[in-house]
Amino acid sequence: MSDEPEHVRLNRAQWDERAPVHAVSPDYEVARFHADPAFLSGVVRFDLPRLGDVAGLRGVHLQCHLGTDTVSLARLGARMTGLDFSGASLEHARSLAAATGAEVDFVQADVHDAADVLPEHAYDLVYTGIGALCWLPSVARWAAVVARLLAPGGRLFLREGHPVLWALPDPRPDGLLALELPYVETVDPIVWDDGGTYVETDHVFTSTTTHEWNHGLGEIVTALLDQGLRITGLVEHDSVPWDALPGQMEPVGGGEMRLVDRPERLPHSYTLQAVAPG
Repeated sequence: MSDEPEHVRLNRAQWDERAPVHAVSPDYEVARFHADPAFLSGVVRFDLPRLGDVAGLRGVHLQCHLGTDTVSLARLGARMTGLDFSGASLEHARSLAAATGAEVDFVQADVHDAADVLPEHAYDLVYTGIGALCWLPSVARWAAVVARLLAPGGRLFLREGHPVLWALPDPRPDGLLALELPYVETVDPIVWDDGGTYVETDHVFTSTTTHEWNHGLGEIVTALLDQGLRITGLVEHDSVPWDALPGQMEPVGGGEMRLVDRPERLPHSYTLQAVAPG
C-alpha cells in the first residue's frame, strides 16, 4: 500500500484530469506560443518589471503545470527546469517545449521532493507562480526546499494570490467581502468538492475533491527568514490573473482582473523576492 499522503493523491488526480482541458483552453494561449517565438505568458509579462534580466541564469520553476511560464522564462534567456507532480501536465509541457524549440527539462516529482531529485544549491532563480502554495500543508517545509535549491546569492521569485483573497468565500449575494475561510495555515485542510475548473469548458470531471491550505503573509515571510533568506521585495497588487470573484471583477488589461467596487479594499495578489546568503 502506498504511503503517499491523501492530499497528494487527490490533488494530483484533479490536475491530471484537468491538464488536457487547460492545454486547449484559450486562457493558456498555447497556440500563440507556437505562432510567435517571442510570445510570453501573461503571468511572466506581468512579472517582468520586478523580474529583471534573467538571461544566463539557471532556474527552476516549481509546480510548473503546463510549462507556459517555464517556456516564457527560457525565452528570456534563463536555463530552465520545470517540476510538477502531475504527469499529464508535464506531458503537455514537454510537447510545448519540443514544438517551440525551448530547451527546458521537465521533472516529475512532488515539490517537497524537489531538492532530492534536483541538484542542491544549484539554481540562481527559483520561480513559483500563481496558485501554487495553496496546495501545500506547510509553508515552512516549502521554504526549506527553496533554500536547498538556491545557489549562494540565488533568488526566489514568488507571485501568488493574496491570502486575504484566498480567505474570501464565493461571492456573497450582498456583495460584501467577508473573511470566512482561514487566513493562517491550519493543520487540517480546507476540503473542496468542485466539479469545475478555472477555464471555461463543458467537460465533466470525475476527480472533484481537493485539499488546500492558506498561508498568511507573515507565515510565508517568517518561513523564508528562518531558512536564512533575505527578503528583498514584497509588493501587494490590486489585480490577479483570473476571475477570482465572478460577477464582481472586471478585466484591466494584460489578462489581469480587478474588483469593480472599491478595489483598494482588497489585496488581490503579491510578489515576494528573497535572496540566499552568499
